[in-house]
Amino acid sequence: MTYTVDFVDVSTTGLETSPVADALAGLRANEARYYKNKYDHVFVTSTVDEAPEVLAYIEKVLKDERDIVIGSPALEVSAFEVGGLRMAYVFYESGLAINVMYAIEDGGKRAVGFKLSMGMEVPEELSSFKFARQRSKLAGEIRGSYFVVKGQY
Repeated sequence: MTYTVDFVDVSTTGLETSPVADALAGLRANEARYYKNKYDHVFVTSTVDEAPEVLAYIEKVLKDERDIVIGSPALEVSAFEVGGLRMAYVFYESGLAINVMYAIEDGGKRAVGFKLSMGMEVPEELSSFKFARQRSKLAGEIRGSYFVVKGQY
C-alpha cells in the first residue's frame, strides 16, 4: 500500500511494528517536509512487497561499498528523482532510516545517509560510524551519519 507522508498530522501508518514507531514516523515526516519545502516534492512510501527493487538497490550499494548488511526487517521504501538526484529510502523496524543519494550527472554528489530514530541504539552493523545529533520538531532528536559512494550504480 502506498502512503503519502503527511508532515502536519504525523502518522505511524506502515510503521506500527517498530518499537520506536512514533519517533520513526516523525523521522519519516521530517524527510517529507524537507523534500516538500526544498523541491515541492510529495514524499510517498511503499511497502517492501510493492517495490522490492528499491530495497535490493540499497542493499547492493551497502554491501558493495562497505560490506554492510542490515539485520532489522525493512518496513517501507521510497524512490524518486528530484533536483538532479536519484533518491532511494528504506525505513527499518529498528527505527533506522537509510537513503542513497545518487547524482544523475557524473561528478555530482553520491552518498549513503543513515538516520537513527530517537530511542534506538546504534545497530551493530553501523558501530564504526560516528553519529551527529540534530533536533527536529517532528522527530525529536535525530542522529545521522553518512559515507560517500565511490562505485557506479
